[in-house]
Amino acid sequence: MSGFADFVAQQAAAGRLVVQPRMGFATPEEMRAGLIATKSAAATTVGTVTVDSYTRVGDLAAARTALRRGAGLNGYPLATHDAATTRRMLDGVRDDTFPVQVRHGSAAPQHIFAASLRAGLDATEGGPVSYCLPYGRVPLEVSVRNWAAACRLLARTRDLGARPHLETFGGCMLGQLCPPGQLVAISVLEALFFRQHGLDDVSVSYAQQANADQDREAVLALRRLCTELLTPLGIEWHVVVYAYMGVYPTTDEGAHGLLARAAELAVTTGAPRLIVKTVAESRRIPTVRENVAALEHAAAAARSAAGPHDATADSQTYAEARALIDAVLGLGPDLGDALVTAFRRGLLDIPFCLHPDNAGRSRSYLDADGRLRWAELGSLPLRHLVGTRAARPVTSTELLGALAFVRHRYDREALEASPTRRLT
Repeated sequence: MSGFADFVAQQAAAGRLVVQPRMGFATPEEMRAGLIATKSAAATTVGTVTVDSYTRVGDLAAARTALRRGAGLNGYPLATHDAATTRRMLDGVRDDTFPVQVRHGSAAPQHIFAASLRAGLDATEGGPVSYCLPYGRVPLEVSVRNWAAACRLLARTRDLGARPHLETFGGCMLGQLCPPGQLVAISVLEALFFRQHGLDDVSVSYAQQANADQDREAVLALRRLCTELLTPLGIEWHVVVYAYMGVYPTTDEGAHGLLARAAELAVTTGAPRLIVKTVAESRRIPTVRENVAALEHAAAAARSAAGPHDATADSQTYAEARALIDAVLGLGPDLGDALVTAFRRGLLDIPFCLHPDNAGRSRSYLDADGRLRWAELGSLPLRHLVGTRAARPVTSTELLGALAFVRHRYDREALEASPTRRLT
């Protein structure tokens, strides 16, 4: 069976955008039905098995109890169902025309990687920074050790003829309000971390933000940096765009419009894969039908989008990302140690992130056009590149307005297009 990235590359060569949901269900029957529906969608798709929150944090006893009692789980308990059960669930669904990726959100993913491999799944995602700082209080140093071990476990499958694939979640830190230069930098740094621990087939992520021009600049900067830093190391890579991960529009029209812009972003920047969101995101967990509708809507939007721009131009986002990457790489040869040191010194610092290992001295804001800009730099090595707002604090009113900016914009556009439409 060909690898996950091989399939994406084949579709990109044919000019097709690969679209992917983020679905996960507790029982093998539900999970299989979701994968079959994804495979049958009128789009070029890959499948997703998203694990539940108990599995994510390693509380397998709670996952077993929930399964036994028939209690609801918010994903597939991959490490609780035995490998034979998961293999039967995938049989006849996962193949060369429909690869499947495991998604999880864990700072200690070794048990998830091991369960995935036992079931024959060798494509997954995450990262030592991106699945640590936003999601809990696991020390970054511990997450780095966990991820180093998990990467080595995944890399060993190459000896058995597999093509393991690992996607960095680094371009999605907190989903929003992290300026693109730092998102791009962390995405590249996590990919380099994967390479240091034996993996040479990766994807790098970027989450859609609030300004389309800035997003295009960011993805093109990401592609350029991958060409400069990953390709010379023999790393095969592609870019995956995430539809907006913040507060979503409440109207179907607004949600459709935002998803269409994400598909256009992917196509115009040469990113061959897109993680979609649905019309239900502001209300509840989406159904399989809503996920399929989102996949098909994104695919249709992609077919009408223009081709990619050149990825070699200088930009503000490229300059910021390069400065951050160079600062981290200059801390020593072991990238895991360098990442821990960078956060301890504030050379990497995620705005509004409350994790104990995050310095918390940087701040960002949205300007009137929705561009993410730095308000306070803390110790970020960007003073030669960034003009801040004289360190004026970001007020709570500004922060709440920034969080709701995209929702209000797309819902307002929906209302203006249909004046009789009432917002929910």
